[in-house]
Amino acid sequence: MTSTILVLGGNGKTGRRVVERLAERGIATRIGSRSAEIPFDWNDRETWKPVVQGVSKAYITYYPDLAVPGAAETVGDFAKLAAAEGVGHLVLLSGRGEPEAQQAEALVQQSGAAWTIVRASFFHQNFSENFLVDPVLSGEVALPVGDVKEPFVDADDIADVAVAALTEDGHAGEVYEVTGPRLLTFAEAVAEVAAATGREIAFVEVPLDAYAAVLLELGEPQETVDFIRYLFTEVLDGRNAHLTDGVKRATGKDPRDFADYAKAAAATGVWNV
Repeated sequence: MTSTILVLGGNGKTGRRVVERLAERGIATRIGSRSAEIPFDWNDRETWKPVVQGVSKAYITYYPDLAVPGAAETVGDFAKLAAAEGVGHLVLLSGRGEPEAQQAEALVQQSGAAWTIVRASFFHQNFSENFLVDPVLSGEVALPVGDVKEPFVDADDIADVAVAALTEDGHAGEVYEVTGPRLLTFAEAVAEVAAATGREIAFVEVPLDAYAAVLLELGEPQETVDFIRYLFTEVLDGRNAHLTDGVKRATGKDPRDFADYAKAAAATGVWNV
């Protein structure tokens, strides 16, 4: 029997999908967020112990990203407390190709609980549920990236891997690097979105400094802009330009292709103008 599972970031892109899948299985779920019945805040350690009490397993996502200074230590401290409170299995959403994220992984692995690591990079859903929605709607996606190939991965596949690890035997001690089935440049991904919508959507490569300046002018916090700088100078430099079998190994199914995602997203009307 699986008792209550904690989902940190249960309102986020992968977290809410994990919550939905656990609910479909009739598994008791506790959402870890500041607005939840039992509030949780990464920046308020007084909220940590109450949220893990009575929990058997936990899905850990860290906002805004594990690359933020101090994030690895914070996640490690939480993992150690959770293990001490009886949480038996921790599933961490980590960043593929991010040394800082691997530091967090190591600390989770040392927590005393069983663990599973899910390493992901750029989500399909960043085009439909995050910062690229407005550029797609405007007809021009400008990013500080060139011909780098990225193994875009679907948030639904990430959630499926996480739920498998949380509900099935055989996933403890596994590191699942998850990717889509093919490599695409950002220009090629935008072209897929354009094809799905039937609209002309241009991709434009822009200098990073100019991109960061625009973000600040639009009111984005410095922390977010700093992360974008990190993302487009270090992570999106080609280091992840190879495919893995993480989704298949964890779930037994092939990962979702970007073109299929784009068609499904377009059908929801999210990119209608």
